[in-house]
Amino acid sequence: MTYRLGVDVGGTFTDLLLLEEKSGAFWRHKTPSTPADSSVGILNGVTAICEKAGITPADVEVLLHGTTVATNAVLEGKGARVGLIATTGYRQIMQIARSYVPGGLAGWIIWPKPEPLAALIDTFEIAGRLDARGGEIAPTDDAEIRAQLEKLKANGVEALTVSLMNAYLNGAHERRVAELAAEIMPDIPVSLSHEVLPEMQEYERTLTTVANAAVRPVVGRYLRSLRAKLCESGMAGRLSLLRSDGGLMSSEMSEQHPVSLLMSGPAGGVTGALWVGKNAGIRNILTLDVGGTSTDVALIENLEARRVRTTDVGHLSVRASALDVKTVGAGGGSIAYVPELTGALRVGPQSAGAVPGPVAYGKGGTVPTVTDANVVLGYLPEALLGGTFKLDREGAKAAVQTIADALGIGLFEAARGIIDIVNENMFGALRMISVQQGYDPRDFALMGFGGAGPLHVNAVARLMGSWPAVSPVSPGVLCALGDATTRTRTETARSFSKRFADTGEAEVIAILEEMREQVEAQLVADGVPAAEISSLFEIDVRYEGQAFEVPLAIDPETLRRDGLAGVIARFDEEHKRLFTFNMESPHELVNLRAVAMGEPLDLPAAELPRGDGDPVKAKLRDHEMWLDGEVRQAVIYDRAKLEQGDVIVGPAIVIEMDSTTLIENGCIATVDRVGNILINLA
Repeated sequence: MTYRLGVDVGGTFTDLLLLEEKSGAFWRHKTPSTPADSSVGILNGVTAICEKAGITPADVEVLLHGTTVATNAVLEGKGARVGLIATTGYRQIMQIARSYVPGGLAGWIIWPKPEPLAALIDTFEIAGRLDARGGEIAPTDDAEIRAQLEKLKANGVEALTVSLMNAYLNGAHERRVAELAAEIMPDIPVSLSHEVLPEMQEYERTLTTVANAAVRPVVGRYLRSLRAKLCESGMAGRLSLLRSDGGLMSSEMSEQHPVSLLMSGPAGGVTGALWVGKNAGIRNILTLDVGGTSTDVALIENLEARRVRTTDVGHLSVRASALDVKTVGAGGGSIAYVPELTGALRVGPQSAGAVPGPVAYGKGGTVPTVTDANVVLGYLPEALLGGTFKLDREGAKAAVQTIADALGIGLFEAARGIIDIVNENMFGALRMISVQQGYDPRDFALMGFGGAGPLHVNAVARLMGSWPAVSPVSPGVLCALGDATTRTRTETARSFSKRFADTGEAEVIAILEEMREQVEAQLVADGVPAAEISSLFEIDVRYEGQAFEVPLAIDPETLRRDGLAGVIARFDEEHKRLFTFNMESPHELVNLRAVAMGEPLDLPAAELPRGDGDPVKAKLRDHEMWLDGEVRQAVIYDRAKLEQGDVIVGPAIVIEMDSTTLIENGCIATVDRVGNILINLA
């Protein structure tokens, strides 16, 4: 039997889902995260879940892992000290950057400009120059390169970036610097811009390559440690990591290109939602992934997740493909407080995290959190994780009472205020990826997952007008399911700056086919059978004179059939949807990309036995909760005993090992054929 293990490390819990490919049988497990060393929590979870399934780690053929190691290194400023080699005249490229300042008209007065990842003291210039077509104007000087590398070595840099003028067209000069660096500083990882991002725009190419270099040592140490610990546990299977764009790549490739992992963690939830949507027959989905520290939201249209060409982490914005995920500091561990200055209730972005966690967890937490408010209101029962994780309701009440006292209101009103504010924060993030992108949220279902997603999905669906609100099967480990069910993906890019009138289909298709062969060869080298590989092309198009472009995905057959005229028509349609107008200017090609993908795992969802519509067999007990300004009678159900077609009238709670679903007053939930809970207005 073939076992696949999906692992998602969150701020509070590490989620695991073990899958047997042929039968579709699966086992799930949650274990507390270990922020000091994530691999410790992973090993704890691997041991526990293998025991549940009656197998050993040696039986796991592939471990698929979504990680936030690269993300946290950037957010916490714990990346490596990076040295930068640039072309003469470009030493200040990281300091000059782009003249964009966030905020209002006077934003530049109060905006603290972030420190570049490569400091000016660690940036050195070398002679040598390529023209705009990649031809050599002036050669490099080995003696000068050696001298600059010696200075960087003396500075104590931990990683090296080489980004030279027009290198995206010809990498010869960068490769020569790398060869000399291997002699002078052999233990230092080197990132070359023409390998990391072979596209025009010097600053974006340099920034992306510097970011890649900054996280390489951190990611490399983590992956080598994880591989060693997995090997000690007896697991000899393949380790792959989830890329920011929702595809997989080998752990060895991840060490070389960790900039592709910056949104690895949130991508797992989106790929899991795609699997759920496919099996449930829901094609348009807004995702609401609520964890302990943050909430991630994304948009799926016609079972295709939106992708963007930039990855944003904190102040850093790099040119790397990623799923269009927006993150807000609103999770189960988000801390509620009342600032003395304003006297108004605030929730987050500060989080109690895994240690000490919410007061209700009984791990030493003292400040009120969203989880504590849910416990006080009765939305969370007295125990989690199948009854193994007891909650301290009295402690939660005492913590939330401090908020009530500060505001001069009742305990329940204060708790509900905390929930309302965190729901509004989630609502704001969802508007960013729907309304502000030209989509009507009423055309989408809202899928809540993560440990706390199903607790909030009903209320947020009311705000959005997005129905049904969906609580998928095993929502607490859906990110791990996404890791386990996604497919290998890789891409390469090339700048191609020409007006459509100045090129032809034959030239464009020839370049794309050459790139397609390159990426397919990479997947074959990673062990993907050639017969299982498919490919598509991406073309960035703009009106001549514009400073930005619109990426368009197109399969090879459609490109050959419709030609460049079809690309122009697609661009005009997308431009009008995004910006409400089109221009008369000539169209211009900017970048070409080829994407290769392995075969997706064809794993159908198990169908539930058909019930008679009455969920009484799943009823655990009667319950009380505070809703709509008063204490209301409710029922608690066991999700494992629900059957297909069961109808649950709110208010009600459905509990399971990894999450809790809240069905509010005035709503009705139906269990579909594969076990998803679909909540609609009564």
